[in-house]
Amino acid sequence: MTVTTVDSAIYGSLLSDAELVALFDDAAQISAMLVVEAALARAEAAVGAIPAEAGEAIALAIERAIAEGSPRPDELAAGTAAAGVPIPALVERLRALVGGEAAQYVHWGATSQDITDTGLVLRLVRATAIMQRRLQTLIAALATLADAHRDTIMVGRTRGQQAVPITFGLKAAGWLAPLLRDRERLDELGKRVFVLQFGGAAGNLSALDNAGQAVARALATELRLGNPAMPWHSQRDVVTEYAGWLTTLSANLGKIGLDVMLLTQNEVGELRIRSESGQGGSSTMPQKINPVPAEVLVTMARSNASLNSGLQQAALQEHERGGPGWQMEWLGLPPLAVQTGCALNAALDLVARLEVQTERMRANLDASNGLALAEAASFALSQHLPRAEAQAMTKAACRKAVAENRNLFDVLAIDTDIPVDWPQVADPANYLGSNAGLIDAVLHQAHPA
Repeated sequence: MTVTTVDSAIYGSLLSDAELVALFDDAAQISAMLVVEAALARAEAAVGAIPAEAGEAIALAIERAIAEGSPRPDELAAGTAAAGVPIPALVERLRALVGGEAAQYVHWGATSQDITDTGLVLRLVRATAIMQRRLQTLIAALATLADAHRDTIMVGRTRGQQAVPITFGLKAAGWLAPLLRDRERLDELGKRVFVLQFGGAAGNLSALDNAGQAVARALATELRLGNPAMPWHSQRDVVTEYAGWLTTLSANLGKIGLDVMLLTQNEVGELRIRSESGQGGSSTMPQKINPVPAEVLVTMARSNASLNSGLQQAALQEHERGGPGWQMEWLGLPPLAVQTGCALNAALDLVARLEVQTERMRANLDASNGLALAEAASFALSQHLPRAEAQAMTKAACRKAVAENRNLFDVLAIDTDIPVDWPQVADPANYLGSNAGLIDAVLHQAHPA
């Protein structure tokens, strides 16, 4: 039995991501902490903080432990419950594995949070590389979609109502643009997030005397991480910035899902999600194809917003090192990362199976009886009348068109004698403004020269 969908055999294929779960499970956490301990021993030996032979003995013993899958999670459980963190039990086992004089130098000058946080960062680096690849693939797919439908006219909607004509290419570009900013944000945050945590008991590396900063530099190099100006034990913006990126990306993906859900409604029918092997089927209604990947995007966005709220609360930590906030991060950050990975997979699946119903888009626009081009009519009249008078005349024509179920431009042609080329104004292709230029600008960012 599982408690969360992230670990569920039933729901995992829908609401989780096995590739990312593998980076946040117990075995992955232990392995990452062992990597940090081995690197610490080598770094300290390199700068003379511990004997060179001790550093090598520790590193080799830890590498053997990693290869053997030792220690097992259950072997650290009791110690974790007692200490509130798994590191004391881990260090005890490592010292037993190393043995001899070298054993005393295991975990030399470090504190539990150094090993736990740095191990987390190592896993975030790997998780981010996976998400980055998926994001780039999604960007390419949306760029292709936007370009292919740059001239596919549909009605734009504001506040749930028909507004003015746009093209589906512009809508797809609107999905793409924030993902390009997410890509930029990721490039920028790496230098602040993918950094070493190494401060010792209270953040001043007191146990290492004057060698602390040299060890930190060597350890960061060993692990290929950035070396911050000082430890960030209770400075949790490292975590909140990363969580914010995950949440923002999830929200931008959720926007795509919500739009698709609305456009696939039967009454709208401007998009369809191609069903493969019964995807989206109902248990009782044969006609239904539910927009499952779109629903997942909305679900992940809303769930991740809630998780991120908890992580922002966790940022308030006491003095030089805290306890409760740190534990809150353990509860919130792994599922936030996993669910973002899930959302990226769902978005890739959705875009790959999306079918654009161009004829339905045009039919829905035409069904407005010209009202979607009321703004165009108003501006055409304003070439001959004061703006306020042109607006009032157009509003009156709109009311009459609705009341009599007539086309707005038929009403205007009969009720006004102003010399406007109404067929020209009534053509939605003539009222797209900067539509093409905006698409081009986004595509240029997606594929810069």
